[in-house]
Amino acid sequence: MNERYGWVVVAAGAVITCVAMGAMFALPVYLQPIAEETGWTRAGISGAMTVGFIVMGVAGFGWGALSDRIGARPVVLMAALLLGAGLVLASRATDLLVFQFAYGGLVGASGGAFFAPIMAAAVGWFDKHRSLAVSLVSGGGGVAPMVITPFASVLIANYGWRSAMLAIAIGAVTIVVPASLLIRRAPALAEAPVPAGESAPARSLPLPATSALRTPQFFVLAGTFFLCCAAHSGPIFHTVSYAMICGASSLAAASIYSVEGVAGLFGRLIFGVLADRLGVRRVLVAGLVLQAVGIYTYIYVTQLTDFYMLAVVLGMAYGGVMPLYAVLARDYFGPHVMGTVLGAATMTSSIGMAFGPVGGGWLYDNFGSYHWLYVASAAVGVAAAAMALAFPPPKRDEGDRQGEPQPA
Repeated sequence: MNERYGWVVVAAGAVITCVAMGAMFALPVYLQPIAEETGWTRAGISGAMTVGFIVMGVAGFGWGALSDRIGARPVVLMAALLLGAGLVLASRATDLLVFQFAYGGLVGASGGAFFAPIMAAAVGWFDKHRSLAVSLVSGGGGVAPMVITPFASVLIANYGWRSAMLAIAIGAVTIVVPASLLIRRAPALAEAPVPAGESAPARSLPLPATSALRTPQFFVLAGTFFLCCAAHSGPIFHTVSYAMICGASSLAAASIYSVEGVAGLFGRLIFGVLADRLGVRRVLVAGLVLQAVGIYTYIYVTQLTDFYMLAVVLGMAYGGVMPLYAVLARDYFGPHVMGTVLGAATMTSSIGMAFGPVGGGWLYDNFGSYHWLYVASAAVGVAAAAMALAFPPPKRDEGDRQGEPQPA
């Protein structure tokens, strides 16, 4: 196969992440309609997302390790069916625990297959333009809020949240399954020929996945990913509700979420190009600082126009930094254990994501305001930027050391 097929994998991955992750992360627009119809608390409904993040992280580790063995295509196919089943069951739920199991357990488990395995498959095709490639794949997640979220809002307004969720379940499976058939493994990396006079043992060998997970590089990668996601998950999830409290209509509030998604798409492209030119670490730290500042600014925002302006800044920041973790994983550990390493890092990030929705719901239920959510999230964002400064620069040699992380 020609390496140009890698761009087909990138395109398919972008479509899959757009539809699948868009279906999962559309819960914020369901939050108020579900609460009004069922009487469930916001913290209880948000808890489904918290469960989803935790399950997504644990499952992501398993999906990533499995993709190293059997490839991303069968993993994504299985996850697509699980996604559809979870959304269908959640749309029929009349008990909060059933809803949390369906949306948090089943949908969350499927979500773990749409990041690490696809990213690992895509990045394996590229020696150059890695940052741009993974940014384009994750760009599907940036497009999702401007496609899936408004679509869900329109369906909810016309047919109710249950029918809307059921329709999205059917549509997601219909699109993701065919797209997943385009995902292929990169051609096996040919072993570099042994130079004359050099014995084969002199060449570096791939680092075992279990060893990679015990390195300082992995701990810094996972820690930064955790703090980054813990910082922005609450503001992302609760901004729709916050805007409605400030007087915005449900559709206008959902459009703020869409603006963040559009900005995130541009952020992924801009940050990806800059990372290829300036270095991943520098761009990551700058993006994390911008994210923290944007989150804190929410405490001063009450007007719809200001929400839109801040959505552009924050969307570019958190959207731009997210793909860079996959590039760092590739730079430190190589392509052979990418699924396992990125899956493990994603697991820690999902645990971080889990704190935001339920924490924001608890703060609102107890204080009647989202003020402290944004203050706490901004502080965590500053900690993420500080952690990112600990990344040692990866040292690449001509052979790419085939997955051997470099000393700090």
